[in-house]
Amino acid sequence: MAKRDALNLDLLRRLCETPGVPGREERVRALIEKEVKGLFDETRTDAMGSLICTRGPRGAGGKKGSKGSRATRVMILCHMDEIGFYVSHVSDKGFIYVDPAGGFDARNLFSRRVLVCTEDGDLPGVMNPGGRPIHISSPEERTKVPETKEFFIDVGMPVEEVKKRVRVGDFVVMHEPAMAMGDKFVSKALDNRVACWLGIEGVRELDRLGGEHACEVVVAFTTQEEVGLRGAKAAAYAVKPDIGLGIDVTLACDTPGVPEPEWVTKHGDGFGLHVKDASFIADKGLVDEVEAVARKHKIAFQRTILARGGQDGAAAQQAAAGARAVGITVGTRYIHTVTEMIDVRDLKAARDVIARYLAEVG
Repeated sequence: MAKRDALNLDLLRRLCETPGVPGREERVRALIEKEVKGLFDETRTDAMGSLICTRGPRGAGGKKGSKGSRATRVMILCHMDEIGFYVSHVSDKGFIYVDPAGGFDARNLFSRRVLVCTEDGDLPGVMNPGGRPIHISSPEERTKVPETKEFFIDVGMPVEEVKKRVRVGDFVVMHEPAMAMGDKFVSKALDNRVACWLGIEGVRELDRLGGEHACEVVVAFTTQEEVGLRGAKAAAYAVKPDIGLGIDVTLACDTPGVPEPEWVTKHGDGFGLHVKDASFIADKGLVDEVEAVARKHKIAFQRTILARGGQDGAAAQQAAAGARAVGITVGTRYIHTVTEMIDVRDLKAARDVIARYLAEVG
């Protein structure tokens, strides 16, 4: 089992518990800005709100490489946003209706605790669908799965107070604590605070390996991935990388009710070397390079293909004149729920392969 204290899971907990839906990632960005001080030569926030962190080549003794020479530019893309909601209406009875930002399965929204994030502070609330409770509902009503638009939020406050404090455009996230369980770590928003953690801890691990690297490292903590890779498209166009590493979670369906060919990844078998999804097909040579690094350093991995869905590696691949791109992922059970679960051994493998690859790429 990977040692938890060596993996800085407190940082992962803080990242996961910080609210930030597509378009409202500023709290997550502020946390990351504090965390990365001293790791990079330059940090800036672009017009889309993505945090772009650049670190020039490091030579012997940890000195920066010459700015006059064009080093290979490796862009690591880690999206900050989590799926959530925007307030779309406050009723005359004080109930809050929402519009989703990201993909939800309505079956996972019943009886959820949420946080309504307003300009005047965060309000705890509960989310339920409209309709009769079990004691007075018909058999037909109990088998129906409501649409997302049928769910509302109750913050337990007088109507006047709700209307005073909550406005259309405020955002809502699920409100659940993160926790470690055996070899696992469970939280809402592991998609994709796992990547934010890897973007930080991968560079820290690079320093622990000695800090030398011939490439230019650009870690982009991007916005609005859950609604179409939007922040990554803008960031990658500006950075113009030679190589893009799309860092994300992927499915781990090694659970009851799913046939083995559909598992995508299996917990404990290492990081996911992401070959293909609906948004991009990874560069064959780059897949082989990352695999060679993993094999050389005995880092566990599993090749992955995802039938649907996409990730920021696609934005790097298609930006400007294009780039070679591949995905490095962490298999996650129960994805897009408040019980997202990773195996910390897979998390460590992803961190280690990122650091080793950066140390060895020319």
